[in-house]
Amino acid sequence: MAVPTSTRPEPDRVPAVERPSAGPQPQPATWVLKVVMAVTGTVFALFVVVHLVGNLKVFLGPEEFDGYAHWLQRDLLAPLVPHGWFIWIFRSTLLTCLVAHVWAAVVLRHRARVARGPHRRQGLRSFRSFQARSMLVTGVVLLFFVVFHVLDLTTGTRPAATGEFVAGQAYANLVSSFQRPAVAAFYVLAIGTLFLHLAHGLWSVVNDLGATGRRLRAIGAAVAGAVGLLVLVGNLLIPVAVLTGVVA
Repeated sequence: MAVPTSTRPEPDRVPAVERPSAGPQPQPATWVLKVVMAVTGTVFALFVVVHLVGNLKVFLGPEEFDGYAHWLQRDLLAPLVPHGWFIWIFRSTLLTCLVAHVWAAVVLRHRARVARGPHRRQGLRSFRSFQARSMLVTGVVLLFFVVFHVLDLTTGTRPAATGEFVAGQAYANLVSSFQRPAVAAFYVLAIGTLFLHLAHGLWSVVNDLGATGRRLRAIGAAVAGAVGLLVLVGNLLIPVAVLTGVVA
């Protein structure tokens, strides 16, 4: 006859609770959206640097600057492509990247808010955390600035542009625009915003494209900060030079 090893009553068995199914994964996948952000952001960063190099030709005088603007509008890549075609191909590419960048940012932002729930993370007081939290705000400011900048110096649309705007006279248009203190102040604000957005965006590119090593991430952070600082200082030189009469 078997002797029980314990006189304690057996606890009531609780039936296993069936976990809900995970459900379909959201499409497109989050990693795809991050790659879209990284690639389009890199395109914009390259454009900003090249655009800065071209704009600094304003210090060489009106003939050099207007010649550069004409070459950019009409002769770049000619006769490989017909005269004047490249600028429209380039603008179409930038517009496509802009739409993809904004779309991916909005979707990622929404998914992050859903995953976080009603509770906000505490203790994020570093400068990099501030940059990360403000990316949507800085992006909106830059979007408004791009629209204003195009109306001011590309299409010459009032009231963004001055009454002295003349198509083809890039140097005179730039000088007359920055001679307005309010426009120069807005430009300075936009460039400061660009520094915040660009520096953190380039650092995020390193992470989103799969860099995991500590040294590689540190190099990426240093390059992102250096590029952002270069763009900041280089672009600030132009309105300051106009307001002080160095460029006139």
